[in-house]
Amino acid sequence: MCRFIVIGITDNPNPWFPPEVLEIIQKGRIFSGGKRHHEIVAPLLPEGAEWIDITVPLAKVFEQYKRPTPSVGHPSRKGGEAGAEIIIFASGDPLFFGFANTLRREFPDAEMQVFPTFNSLQMLAHRLVMPYHDMRIVSLTGRPWQEFDRALIEHASKMGVLTDKEHTPAAIAQRMLEYGYTHYTMHVGEHLGNPEKERVTTLTLEEAASLSYAMPNCMILHSCNSYNSLFGIKDKDFALLDGREKMITKMPIRLLTLQALDLPNRKVFWDIGACTGSVSIEARLLFPHLHIEAFEIRPECEAIINENARKFGALGLEIHIGDFSLTPDPSPKGEGRPDAVFIGGHGGRLKEIMAKVEKILAPGGVMVMNSVKAPLVKTDSHQLWDEACAELGLQQEPPTRILLDDHHPIEILKAVKKGGKVVKG
Repeated sequence: MCRFIVIGITDNPNPWFPPEVLEIIQKGRIFSGGKRHHEIVAPLLPEGAEWIDITVPLAKVFEQYKRPTPSVGHPSRKGGEAGAEIIIFASGDPLFFGFANTLRREFPDAEMQVFPTFNSLQMLAHRLVMPYHDMRIVSLTGRPWQEFDRALIEHASKMGVLTDKEHTPAAIAQRMLEYGYTHYTMHVGEHLGNPEKERVTTLTLEEAASLSYAMPNCMILHSCNSYNSLFGIKDKDFALLDGREKMITKMPIRLLTLQALDLPNRKVFWDIGACTGSVSIEARLLFPHLHIEAFEIRPECEAIINENARKFGALGLEIHIGDFSLTPDPSPKGEGRPDAVFIGGHGGRLKEIMAKVEKILAPGGVMVMNSVKAPLVKTDSHQLWDEACAELGLQQEPPTRILLDDHHPIEILKAVKKGGKVVKG
């Protein structure tokens, strides 16, 4: 079994370590870290030290950690025993979105000792003399936009953001400007801890979007503005398909539909027949923890959904254009099976769509549809829904019947796939 000692360092080319850590380094034999870390600590390593570069794929690195090392290791081990004491250098606090967390997941039974230093966001806050006890932390280092988008939608007033080569300060600023989050000031820290290269700049988003930045860097977004979240977007505020107001789920129906979907307790929401995107956008703003995928058959609706999403600041929607009923495999992009599905349009193929959804719907997941009882409509969608639920073994809940203004009565239909438990988001 391995024993890990994880030492946090900054970007300072002449690092300072307390005597206890220096003694550990001097007695060590196997070391590991990134190439930048090696450049910094190389003068301190003992003669004959072995270095393991931390590079992707990490599986190869972990294999090196696991290999038998008969000649080196912890002093208490006998020669020839597998495992070794490995000293790892990591940036900042190794338990703050750091490599120590990765080691814990990969080697749950390993011994571990951690010697942290200030992480980059702490150092940036110190340089700005900014209190950071109320700062919301988001890591975009090797991660998707989801948690960053969520923090924006929830109007976090102070965000510390860890970046990478794709999620740069410029890319982040451009994304914020595109979706209307213009009320933030951006503070960027580059090479923090390095007395020769360190730079801290305070910028507007427009300025930040046009610049390039040295790696490594991090940033703090700060806003003094207070914002009220939208609850029930007015129908007239949406861009419509050919100006047709009947092609949008009306706001009172939209909110009751979202309630039926039980979205606070769901993780992945599919909106089938999204049209203008009103249901997806309302869901995104009210429940930003969700991963949302919108499906629509009409190609012209893609631009409309994107226009509405930008207008209301609904970042992160996944849009799919094409006939859902003819899609060979409408599986999500690695976010897991949907546990909430709204069928807003079916093009006369309701039962085929429901059968396809049922196959991939998570156990305990919900399916919701709004049925309009119109006298000139030959096929009763409620009847087709009932037949499909019976054939698929879906458990129906009592429908909610609504009469809105002078329109035809609307029934909100809900069915649950048997088995499983609801997992809160």
